[in-house]
Amino acid sequence: MITIGVIPARYGSSRFPGKPLAPIDGVILIERVYRQAQRANLARVLVATDDRRIFDAVTSFGGEAVMTGEHPSGTDRIAAAVRGIDADIVVNIQGDEPLIDPRVIATVAAALENNAWADMSTAVTRLDAPEDIDNPNIVKCVFDQHGRALYFSRSRVPYNRSATDHYHKHLGIYGYRKEFLERFISLPQSRLEAAESLEQLRALENGHGLHVSVVAYDSIGVDVPEDVERVERILRAGR
Repeated sequence: MITIGVIPARYGSSRFPGKPLAPIDGVILIERVYRQAQRANLARVLVATDDRRIFDAVTSFGGEAVMTGEHPSGTDRIAAAVRGIDADIVVNIQGDEPLIDPRVIATVAAALENNAWADMSTAVTRLDAPEDIDNPNIVKCVFDQHGRALYFSRSRVPYNRSATDHYHKHLGIYGYRKEFLERFISLPQSRLEAAESLEQLRALENGHGLHVSVVAYDSIGVDVPEDVERVERILRAGR
């Protein structure tokens, strides 16, 4: 199977305008994400953007970028970017995680190769801190013994009345079968998707299989300018 990675990148973030071009220890954010994605042994890595500044920055460091115009979501942008490209699996890689583990990208792709029932795939990591479990900005996921997603929620799920189970934090990475991607963006917003503001629930409500892989990696995103210094500390400590 041919697997490609797409990194959606927009300039106009409300909390951090120009974020993809922000330098992190001398290397811009989008380049750090791109280099990590390249280590996942994908056939191609693309940056999908609606901004010429990002496009030019990516091509200047030798990356591949696609101009996609305005789109309502990152998923729509990815679908537009891969039209006409020969691929079986498309991995949506968050453009604000400069430390993303390439093994997570590879795991999400392999889940679709190994599970014919799945149209989508994603990853979660174990969640233990009580303050995170009840944080609505951290999405929780429940899944069955075969890795099939049952539900995603901003609330505490499962309720865990007996305290014998644990929680899983959803990581913002998705794999799609390419033929499913166009079908997915053509579906209307679903009831639970609107209630939780979680796009993946549209797939579940329409009966599509979504595979969940449990990984040890936890995402470290750059959401606001203050996060740059935090990532730089981690990079320097790693050296």
